[in-house]
Amino acid sequence: MESKLIVVKKDRRIFTVLTENGKVCALSCYGEEEQPLLGNIYIGRVQKVVKNIGAAFIEIEKGFPCYYPLNDCETPVYTKKINSPSMTAGDEVLVQVNREAHKTKPPSLTTNLNFTGKYLVLTTGALRIGVSAKLDGETRTRLKTLISEIAGGKYGFIVRTNAKDARENEVLKEADYLISLCEDTIEKAKYRSAFTQIYQTASPWLSQLRDTYGSGLSIVTDDEKLYGQMHEYLQTMQPEDLPRLSMYKDKLLPLSKLYCFEKAFKDALNEHVWLKSGAYLVIQPTEALTVIDVNTGKYESKKKKQDAFLRINLEAAQEIARQLRLRNLSGIIIVDFINMDAAEDKETLMQTLKEFLHHDPVKTVLVDMTALNLVEITRKKVRKSLAEQVGIKKQNQ
Repeated sequence: MESKLIVVKKDRRIFTVLTENGKVCALSCYGEEEQPLLGNIYIGRVQKVVKNIGAAFIEIEKGFPCYYPLNDCETPVYTKKINSPSMTAGDEVLVQVNREAHKTKPPSLTTNLNFTGKYLVLTTGALRIGVSAKLDGETRTRLKTLISEIAGGKYGFIVRTNAKDARENEVLKEADYLISLCEDTIEKAKYRSAFTQIYQTASPWLSQLRDTYGSGLSIVTDDEKLYGQMHEYLQTMQPEDLPRLSMYKDKLLPLSKLYCFEKAFKDALNEHVWLKSGAYLVIQPTEALTVIDVNTGKYESKKKKQDAFLRINLEAAQEIARQLRLRNLSGIIIVDFINMDAAEDKETLMQTLKEFLHHDPVKTVLVDMTALNLVEITRKKVRKSLAEQVGIKKQNQ
């Protein structure tokens, strides 16, 4: 599959567009100097332990408590420990932000430290070897055996989908780098005080160079500064991908115009999404979940009503899978497809939707169809939704 990551800068904001076979499938928008909390590691100080909710609140800076579940990790790395067998107020511990603040909820922390590379994720608390479910059985077995030999029961590893086409020496080289990075981080923490940031992840737009899958990927920008930053990042972290990077130099037709950035972002924030058949989706994020409604709209057909409904639902299933990635929607998603009577039609719809969701690089689970014919989907929250990204930028202007 041919994919392209386009990166441009405008008004102190960095926009990225990912296309697959010429069609936009993911968008993002970040402040030029934005450095989010997600993935950063700090020496936190336990403010209080609330046993009745099974949680502690740990400050990563003075007056900034974050949520920490007490059952998170059996072996947290303490840099200062009060004389108590369990976590208690005043303890200082190495923590990583694993979920950014969301609306009224504070950031969430883990003591199971994660260090992410292109092919692997190293973990300090969960010591198992996991392999992406998107890889075939033979590849899973081969890579699991390869990594088990170097993990030695001291670290856990998750083999990412990107490792599918990687050479074994590249995977092993990255494993050695991640182990060294982890050990250096823990060693450095021994000599630092509370509220110190020990490790900082790359800017979110740079992280996309690591997280975007595809053997046919090309990366292009028309901004010299961004090109220099990406060149340096790839040269250091992913030298094998450096040939994928190119500089676009047509000043008469900038990339933002060539790929219609403004229209792409406007469409991705629109509540209504029209389908080629004349049917349409209504996408409405709420406080607790996202609701997607499928409507017949202007669709006309001489086929039987139930056959027409199945055709619309199958078209909607493909577009819904695309919209989840495009808008970076996460959490609980409820889809109200057009009601169908035949059990085999419902089965066809669910199987088709599952196949489309399988292509999402973010963990997405098709849960079930309820008795009311509502389809439940869950999608892991990795970063803010596109609406949150753009909304936050507007507030800061």
